[in-house]
Amino acid sequence: MSALQVNNEQPRRRGGCLRSCLIAFAIYIGLSILLGVLFDDMFTQPTVKVADNAVYKLELTGNLVEQGAQSNPFMELMNGMPGYNHAATTGLDQILANIELAEHNDKIKGIYLHDGRMAMSPASAKAIRDRLELFKQRSGKWIIAYSDGYNATNYYVASVADRIYLNPIGNVGWHGLAAEKMYMTRLLEKIGVEIQILKVGTYKSAVEPYFRTSMSEADRQQTLLYLQGIWDEYRAAVSRSRGIDEQKLEQYADEYMDILPAELYVERHMVDTLVYREEMDEVLRVMSGTKDYKLMTTSKLNQVERSQSKAPNKIAVLYAEGTIMGDDGEGITAKEILKQMKKISKDEKVKAVVFRVNSPGGSADASEEIWHGVKTLQAKGLPVVVSMGDLAASGGYYISCGADYIYAEPTTLTGSIGIFGTIPNVKKLREKLGLDMDGVGTNKHALMEVEMITQGMNSEETAMMQAMIERGYDLFTRRCAEGRKMTQDDIKKIAEGRVWLGKDALGIGLVDELGNIDAAIAKAAELAQVEEYAIEYYPEAVDQMQEMIKMFYGDQSDEEKLIARVKTLAKEPKVLMIMEPVTIR
Repeated sequence: MSALQVNNEQPRRRGGCLRSCLIAFAIYIGLSILLGVLFDDMFTQPTVKVADNAVYKLELTGNLVEQGAQSNPFMELMNGMPGYNHAATTGLDQILANIELAEHNDKIKGIYLHDGRMAMSPASAKAIRDRLELFKQRSGKWIIAYSDGYNATNYYVASVADRIYLNPIGNVGWHGLAAEKMYMTRLLEKIGVEIQILKVGTYKSAVEPYFRTSMSEADRQQTLLYLQGIWDEYRAAVSRSRGIDEQKLEQYADEYMDILPAELYVERHMVDTLVYREEMDEVLRVMSGTKDYKLMTTSKLNQVERSQSKAPNKIAVLYAEGTIMGDDGEGITAKEILKQMKKISKDEKVKAVVFRVNSPGGSADASEEIWHGVKTLQAKGLPVVVSMGDLAASGGYYISCGADYIYAEPTTLTGSIGIFGTIPNVKKLREKLGLDMDGVGTNKHALMEVEMITQGMNSEETAMMQAMIERGYDLFTRRCAEGRKMTQDDIKKIAEGRVWLGKDALGIGLVDELGNIDAAIAKAAELAQVEEYAIEYYPEAVDQMQEMIKMFYGDQSDEEKLIARVKTLAKEPKVLMIMEPVTIR
């Protein structure tokens, strides 16, 4: 009887489970649809109309990147909450597009440059400043600037304004430019780690922090030269806009203007008027000719509908920003770039490509893959024009050199044609910790990859690895020679890891012309022989959901990035083409 009861009950339990699962599944589907509609509404960009008597409030704060993300309503909401401090990220592409909108839209009366400590590099700063100058010349509209304090790069941008306002206790960071690097040699010695260096290039200084305690003379020379070139651009531009003699500006810098009384900035015509932030309301009323002016930020103007070109042809603009990697990680991954290139090549309306490069370099293998991707686009009849951003150095130059035409800004950092490998030797650290290693292999060098790290390289292994590095350098210089239509020997004379400013790279044949991304787009259209065209950007702007996740979980901390880098170095020997970024102050 009990067995019969069990047999009778079993099907009922199964049926109940099935019904429960179906109900749960139905609820899940219903909630998914509901949430999908809600999120779609949240993330669908409302079309914003330009208000009457509008003023473009261009916030010079936060971080500047090449390609801006879509506006994130959650981020904007969180940034208004007490205790939440998330550095705003703005795209250079967004700023330039909005300045153009302000130029042509009659409702926008002028531009208000607000704050002055945006993290941006000299080439991006010049692109913004040049576009602001063009805005004034073409539209006849006004530009004013206000800040509690300017750094040199932001003051260089703000100096284009008709009037510069400063907080009465504010300052202008005008003391010249300097570069700093951190050297880790003594720290590594203390913990028992040696970084085994293999490189080609006298000026290839990215590895110096691992075996030196100060700058080499070669690195000191090249760093001072490009800093001087950037400073010369800043000083000349400020002199033109503010009507201050360049020699006077040099004198002011030597006096370390940052800590001098604000009244002196007015006396020396570095700024026009000292006012408090709330007093700028009256200034804006006077400038716009009405008390009913409306400030429109970059995020708001991003949502203004632009007229879509109906031209039958397209110019593709492909962005590549960050460190060059293989398949994973942030920055430029060969996998993603090649995916975008494939999409571009499949669109029959695309007639040419502008490859916007902003990179210090990275993986040699990935750089070669991306170089080949450029050649594949060309083989399909698509002219490729490179537009260099803040830097296109080392691997960043490698992926650029095969283009049909190369543009750089005068202050772009480029070149650094060199190659190196780094292999950590943890033998002393291992011995300190009491760790012993032993193993067997079927062939002479079966354990070489591991023992180079745990035991250090012997003379034979060093020679083998150096030969690999030199083959990489030979390929790098050969790629440059082919792309630039020069001999390999001529390329080697200007290589050696040497970093050049764009204006100097022009003189030695590494770039074809100085100009911004607009010039590159016009050149691409010329090479493709098309007069009417639309511009399509690759990849698409960052998804808002991804931005929201970053808002809550954040990016990797500096410590996490450092740990990840050490793990990568320890995993296997890497051949790198990279220019180690320096801090310019």
